[in-house]
Amino acid sequence: MSAYQQQYQWAQNEPEQFWQAQAQHIDWFEKPSTILNTDENGIERWFPDGLLNTCWLALDYHCEQGRGDNTALIYDSPVTGQKIRYSYHEMRDQVAKIAGMLAAQGVEKGDRVVIYMPMIPEAAMAMLACARLGAIHSVVFGGFAPNELAVRIEDAEPKVIMTASCGIEVNKVIPYKPMVDKAIMDSRWKPESVFVLQRPQLQAELGSERDIDWQQAYQNALPHACVPVLSTDPLYILYTSGTTGKPKGVVRDNGGHAVAMKYSMSAIYNMPQDGVFWAASDVGWVVGHSYIVYAPLIHGCTTILFEGKPVRTPDPGAFWRVCEEYNVDVLFSAPTAFRAIKKEDPEGKFLEQYDLTALKTIFMAGERLDPPTLEWVESKSHKPVVDHWWQTETGWAIAGNPTGIESMPVKAGSATKPIPGYQVEILNELGEACAPNQQGFVALKRPLPPSCLPTVWRNHDRFESGYLSQFPGYYVSGDGGYLDDDGYLFIMGRIDDVINVAGHRLSTGEMEEIVGGHPAIAECAVVGVHDELKGQLPLGFVVLKDGVKVDDLQLEGELVGKVRDEIGAVACFKHALVVERLPKTRSGKILRRTIRQIADGEQYTVPSTIDDPTSLDEISKALHSES
Repeated sequence: MSAYQQQYQWAQNEPEQFWQAQAQHIDWFEKPSTILNTDENGIERWFPDGLLNTCWLALDYHCEQGRGDNTALIYDSPVTGQKIRYSYHEMRDQVAKIAGMLAAQGVEKGDRVVIYMPMIPEAAMAMLACARLGAIHSVVFGGFAPNELAVRIEDAEPKVIMTASCGIEVNKVIPYKPMVDKAIMDSRWKPESVFVLQRPQLQAELGSERDIDWQQAYQNALPHACVPVLSTDPLYILYTSGTTGKPKGVVRDNGGHAVAMKYSMSAIYNMPQDGVFWAASDVGWVVGHSYIVYAPLIHGCTTILFEGKPVRTPDPGAFWRVCEEYNVDVLFSAPTAFRAIKKEDPEGKFLEQYDLTALKTIFMAGERLDPPTLEWVESKSHKPVVDHWWQTETGWAIAGNPTGIESMPVKAGSATKPIPGYQVEILNELGEACAPNQQGFVALKRPLPPSCLPTVWRNHDRFESGYLSQFPGYYVSGDGGYLDDDGYLFIMGRIDDVINVAGHRLSTGEMEEIVGGHPAIAECAVVGVHDELKGQLPLGFVVLKDGVKVDDLQLEGELVGKVRDEIGAVACFKHALVVERLPKTRSGKILRRTIRQIADGEQYTVPSTIDDPTSLDEISKALHSES
């Protein structure tokens, strides 16, 4: 039996013993005597009587172990030109003072704090300071519109908001304070205090009685010790967009999260404790929570916080420059970041300028890794590329290539196999197990492993109805896919992205894979649009690589031919429209549902998470010229 099979079967057959063994790797104040039980809602809870503090695990513990002079965090900001290193001692001392600053305003265990900040070290420190006090943080992506911030303020009811005077994008400065003021004005809930960190690029006016100058409060603050919390106490609330339009507050607990984070750094990422881990994401997303802030610091390695973009800060070599400069062991980002690099540097000329000897593995997640992007990154970087699949709701990977247990052969389009602790099954509409290679609902058999959400903040019914009620005994991921004969998992996209063409259920993800394989195309989206005769028909939108010149009609003919050859005439793929860019969220997910609504002439709301609202005009323009 392979090392992976041994671990997987142990976790499946004896989950309590398996996770008790993993829990030994973190420093509890009081070790749990109960490993797993159920709460009043019948939801499984891990290590319920264990006492710990997540900030202690991330900072103080390493200082106690004599590793305080090691580098904890590197801040690299091409948009400001700043580069700063923080040791574990420095991080601990600054976080303790920020915790004292919060405590002076009455923040204590169980209180909520909304953090609305750019990618600066103080954002990570604010999160850790909340964890130090046992307060519950809710990070809202900096630059979100005031109405979206207001919705989250109303739901979380924070005692305090922590913000900065501005965020900095490529060639523009975004004032944050006016957006915070507008959100508070629009919200029924009013926080008691707003801490404002003044950045030199733009100072904010502090007008209201609730406004507090961060730097002054920090100078006057007394350091605060770590407050012990129960394993089941919430660490944070992170809002994910809901199908109803009202965001869902995913709740993450302290104990299960810490154990899963520590385990994942070894089992999945194979990270040495003295290594350098770079998740090129944002603290506003789950990847930023798990793999910029918590997991690398709990593991004891160096984490990188990058205030920049994969391209135009200053060029498509930005990622490779950071990897060379800091001897990055593991790079983790979304496929869309690498597609952006590929679009601007299709031959990999910028990549060739850097020495990537230290870089061991490139991980991708956040959306499906299309085979053309996988092949491009592999061929240009000469590094192993690992696709892994997870969700905001789980906080860490459900399936992946567990490089710290056993590296498996890669299959393009697959997230490899379920990680030990997760039992992934493919179910049909009746809740019956699908045969290998048969597509269905990707579901997780309960109990879910540590770190997975136990509820939705103040709306447990929504948790039950959204995730647990469709198939009793299972968590429904909302994604469709299949397991092949070797047990490899293929995620084909959201269930919404399976279209019904004349009674045939077809995956738009599969069509995207074929269309994206054309040498002229940087990225693409295929959506199902309404058709009177066949129910739905696929429609493609494609973005060309920089510098590529093609005849649109000729390209469309080639793409139609490719899909027909590989899926068959049954796909009815007949149209592909060229656009300058695809509408995406700030984390890089293509807004397929919105594209579909525009194509069908339906009413739609501009999603709060959209990166560039003008990209929707591109879709409308392309559809208009087609018709």
